[in-house]
Order: sequence, then C-alpha cells, then structure tokens
Amino acid sequence: MQYIMDRTMIENAVYPDCPIRNILARLCDKWSLLIIYTLDKADKRTIRFKELQREIPDISQKMLTVSLRTLEDDGYVTRTVYPEVPPRVEYALTARAHSLLPHINALIGWALENKDSIMKDRRKACKK
Repeated sequence: MQYIMDRTMIENAVYPDCPIRNILARLCDKWSLLIIYTLDKADKRTIRFKELQREIPDISQKMLTVSLRTLEDDGYVTRTVYPEVPPRVEYALTARAHSLLPHINALIGWALENKDSIMKDRRKACKK
C-alpha cells in the first residue's frame, strides 16, 4: 500500500474511494488531534499562533503551520487575520470540530483507562 505523505494528499492512492482512510489519514497524523484538543481547552474561543505553540512545546513552528493549514483546509479550524502591524492571526474550532470533540474525549478517556496495562504489555514485549 502506497501513501503520498503530503499535507495536500486528498486520497489514498490504492483505495481512493475509502472514506475512512481518506479522513483518518489527515486527521490522525501526529499533531492534528492534539491541536484540536488544545484549541478546545483554551479558555478563549480563539487562540493566537504563539499561544498555541506554547501549549504544544514539542511541535515545530513549521509543523504547526502545516497542521493548522490542513485542519483549515478540511474545515476543522478557522483562521482570522487582522490587518494590524504586526499582523494578528487567531485560530478557532469550527462546528465540525466541535462535533468531533466528544469522540476525541472518549478516545482520551479510553487511553487513560488502559494506559497502565498497555505500558505493561509493551514492557513485556520488549523483554522477549
């Protein structure tokens, strides 16, 4: 199975009509869910780029930019640019992203419930 690893990837090259692969390939990359989660947890309805970067300290500026553009392209995030000097840019979740939040929160809850046993199994597998 060959994937094109590019933020502009529209569909899977082998299974172009598979909606689950198409959506999950972009949504479940390393950063997208974390960005959506972080935008949701912000005290305000919008958050500036640098604030978002401070909340996710291990993401590079380039990767945050690419991920935000992808989320914006797919309708999960809005980007508002204010004509000021220096320019002010704010990001917010869309209704589509808000409809996804219960599923993200359920996944986080599941991960927290199962983290210890998963880590135990990983350690056991490393000893083999």
